[in-house]
Amino acid sequence: MVFVPGNKNESPLIREAMKPLMRIAKAVGFSLNGSVMSLDGVYDCRANRKKIFNSGMKPNINPNKRNRKKTKRGRKPMFSAAIFKERFRTIERIFAWEDKFKRLLLRFERISTHHYGMKYIAYAMINLRHFCKG
Repeated sequence: MVFVPGNKNESPLIREAMKPLMRIAKAVGFSLNGSVMSLDGVYDCRANRKKIFNSGMKPNINPNKRNRKKTKRGRKPMFSAAIFKERFRTIERIFAWEDKFKRLLLRFERISTHHYGMKYIAYAMINLRHFCKG
């Protein structure tokens, strides 16, 4: 997990997080080759696309127009709206589950590790509730 101050831009963090992601996937025995990594337009830059592609995955990043008046020249980057819509739907559902925990919603903890520890407890409770429905 990558910890940074709250005012740090998220886009470069994806490049730092790729190495631990690949290490975890390898330790679990899961291959990420050929899988699709779907991200928001915030992560739309050449360096992020290159890092994802060099990791053996396909980047599905919503193009960020950045106040362009004309279309960008060159080959169009891969983007599937259907994959992005499904990812967006599942991510928003997770945020809704997370918002049920007031301590996570208001973020009482000032130390990031404590906040992420509370997230782990919340996700454990969500999974426990899901698997113990009976």
